[in-house]
Amino acid sequence: MTPLAFAAIAMVHLLAAISPGPSFVLAVRTAAGEGLRPALALAAGFGLGAALWALAAITGLAILFDLVPLAFTILKVLGGLFLVWLAISMWRDAPNPMPRAAPGTPPRSALAAFRLGLVSFLANPKPAVFFGAVFVGLVPGDAPLWSLALVVANVALVETIWYAAVARAFSLPRARAAYARFKTAMDRMLGVGLGLLGIRIALP
Repeated sequence: MTPLAFAAIAMVHLLAAISPGPSFVLAVRTAAGEGLRPALALAAGFGLGAALWALAAITGLAILFDLVPLAFTILKVLGGLFLVWLAISMWRDAPNPMPRAAPGTPPRSALAAFRLGLVSFLANPKPAVFFGAVFVGLVPGDAPLWSLALVVANVALVETIWYAAVARAFSLPRARAAYARFKTAMDRMLGVGLGLLGIRIALP
């Protein structure tokens, strides 16, 4: 796998990770309502969940693509359309207020937060579609085992670092206020970037 291919996979995954969705809402609520420690454990759970989705996509779908080559094209197009749909949703929902935790919510233990992050990520349809359709469309079918392992490790690292950054930011009142002030513009800018990537992936 070339460095350019690896960078493309990492960039697309990063953009998908930072696009607001159920995991982002849960991370914000945990950081704002329960503090930094549970939110960091939650981020680690997200990272492991992402690695498991990536591993399943690479190993399971690679066999399917060998048997039915047309399935690769279909999933690639569906993955691109999913990113476009996600971009439209981000644009539409950008003016909505930032999620808030219920007052008086007791903080979870680190283990409970990690478990919540893992289970919620594995059950979330957004990463399921991303790794099942978009992600595998970017990974070369002839990539050696070491490069696939590097891709999976990068997925886990990016997911964990992003949500750790979210945890740190939204555990601070000033950062929460700043994001709330620019939320509409920032979400729409991310939506445009994600939509352009989706169109690029869907096109032959």
